[in-house]
Amino acid sequence: MPPRPIVIVTRKLPDPIETRMMELFDARLNLSDAPMTQSQLVEAVKDADVLVPTVTDRIDAAILSQAGPRLKLIASFGTGVDHIDLKSARQRAITVTNTPGVLTEDTADMTMALILAVPRRLIEGERLIRSGNWSGWSPTSMLGQRIWGKRLGIIGMGRIGSAVARRAKGFGLAIHYHNRRRVQSELEASLEATYWESLDQMLSRMDIISVNCPHTPATYHLLSARRLKLLQRHAYVVNTSRGEVIDENALTRMLEKNELAGAGLDVFEHEPAVNPKLLKLDSVVLLPHMGSATIEGRTDMGEKVIVNIKTFADGHKPPDRVLEAMF
Repeated sequence: MPPRPIVIVTRKLPDPIETRMMELFDARLNLSDAPMTQSQLVEAVKDADVLVPTVTDRIDAAILSQAGPRLKLIASFGTGVDHIDLKSARQRAITVTNTPGVLTEDTADMTMALILAVPRRLIEGERLIRSGNWSGWSPTSMLGQRIWGKRLGIIGMGRIGSAVARRAKGFGLAIHYHNRRRVQSELEASLEATYWESLDQMLSRMDIISVNCPHTPATYHLLSARRLKLLQRHAYVVNTSRGEVIDENALTRMLEKNELAGAGLDVFEHEPAVNPKLLKLDSVVLLPHMGSATIEGRTDMGEKVIVNIKTFADGHKPPDRVLEAMF
């Protein structure tokens, strides 16, 4: 790879990150911040040494089949890589990196905010004030559910799930979790967490469910219609992971029928499209995929992207390899 590789960035990044990229690389920036079309992505992979996509860019087999011989690194700006066809990248000897770790605390903060906001009806209360229809305090007005002493079931006890558990423990929630593997005994003991090998069994006993696992073929509709039916009527569902993990239509139907108490959703199965039926429900808090949206977090993500590119350009293995090129 040349000392100043051509780096094509698909969306606008924080100014300090773009400035540093211009200093280090032959960087082609997206000043308009409009998502690239498929034809623009094809042109990008034809010309780039390094592509820097985001979660909004679908880098599928059709795109990668058009890649030029120069493209050797896809340095994704984000933690998830479900938008990249990793198999096609491997076949074309393209290394893929991501930005793990830097979004943990921000996403956990947002998860905890939703865990508080939904049972306590915070958004409903805010809308009542803005409507001008609030007539004053009443003993029975805007009654929500206490979260202290409730059971929280975390699906995915990785970095973010563990950070959510630490916060939730401070709010008096009992921590339960389901994970591919049981976490270390020291972490489990510090969180006083209960491990469930069976997701089905955990779901049927929880008051709040927090989805914190990545979207992979194995987790697509992990919360299926059947599994959602296992939840108790008073339960809440919070998702700050990926919309595809939940069968959104099934969840919406249950919320419409009051078969669940509510939901807090920062991600959606077909985003940016949102099921219009969800928009009509007061029991749901809807956010525009902003779980990691802090200035510090976005800057840290960009710095990781730069380190991955610089390390790769210098002939070394980048630290955040998701898929190492197979020759």
